[in-house]
Amino acid sequence: MRHTSTMTLQTLLGTELPVIQAPMAGVQGSALAVAVSNAGGLGSLPCAMLGPDALRQELAALRARTTRPFNVNFFCHTPPTPDSAVEAAWRGALAPYYSELGIDAGNIPNAAARLPFSAEAAELLAEFAPPVVSFHFGLPSIELLARVKAWGAKVLSSATTVDEGLWLQAHGVDAVIAQGCEAGGHRGMFLSADLSTQVGTFALVPQLVRALRVPVIAAGGIADANGVAAALALGAAGVQVGTAYLLCPEATTSALHRAALQTDAARHTALTNVFTGRPARGIVNRIVRELGPISPLAPAFPLAVSGMAPLRAMAEARGSSDFSPLWAGQNVSGGKAVPAAQLTRELASLIRPR
Repeated sequence: MRHTSTMTLQTLLGTELPVIQAPMAGVQGSALAVAVSNAGGLGSLPCAMLGPDALRQELAALRARTTRPFNVNFFCHTPPTPDSAVEAAWRGALAPYYSELGIDAGNIPNAAARLPFSAEAAELLAEFAPPVVSFHFGLPSIELLARVKAWGAKVLSSATTVDEGLWLQAHGVDAVIAQGCEAGGHRGMFLSADLSTQVGTFALVPQLVRALRVPVIAAGGIADANGVAAALALGAAGVQVGTAYLLCPEATTSALHRAALQTDAARHTALTNVFTGRPARGIVNRIVRELGPISPLAPAFPLAVSGMAPLRAMAEARGSSDFSPLWAGQNVSGGKAVPAAQLTRELASLIRPR
């Protein structure tokens, strides 16, 4: 049954527009979030790769540069136990590339990993009381979620299936992000690792709208005002847009990544686990073609990062993106090098007041 709530996403989040900028770790900091929030959307800060000092610095920047609502995003994965045999097999698969690039395979440190939401992070967040907190890969523990809600934050999380949406609703989210298979970056899937369960945005959204009481936010493949209007026509309360913002000057997208997004190669993306150990959508490049897209040898998320990191660094230093995660959704057509505020307003240009 279609949810009967009359509350708009703008009322729930305190924003002018029902447009959320997707949190994109590695290609943005607070600057992009500030620009989107100040334009009337909901800017988002990805926090999974930030240590305590960096997180505090970014939160302070957000509080100093916008009085509008903003979102902070965290991962909720369970860190895996390292397995020396699995790691050895992975390093073995990468050995020819180490040799090609002159990398000493015996001297590769463990790279900084993506961190799940923790009590320490919750304590730090409480000082800043961000109005919206979103999660990927499910939700944190009941205790941690209660700490987030204690300062009045609205809680969002990603669902890639109806089952995940129902689970999130039952566990107390205020809105569900319907992450279609078109979306760039990591799949938010958490109830199943079966990629065949993943469906497109415009198939997922109406199913979730019918099944849930909470608002549904469409994400994946939405890159312009027409896409936003189509998502709302299917019952979404709003949209979350990521890839279209990658070319904005406020994003920290690398020169190599920006270049790839503007070539015909960007039309070919794939779900791959070779960069982190978990399926994520990016532009198909050499390592994805030769080792993936899905490699059974990749260690569990995020342990695959360590073996890949020196290849990426060495290749990028030589001007090559052969080993770089070029995260992007299936629709790069909306990306353009314009200020994020302008893009945000353009995305919302066809929305009729409700």
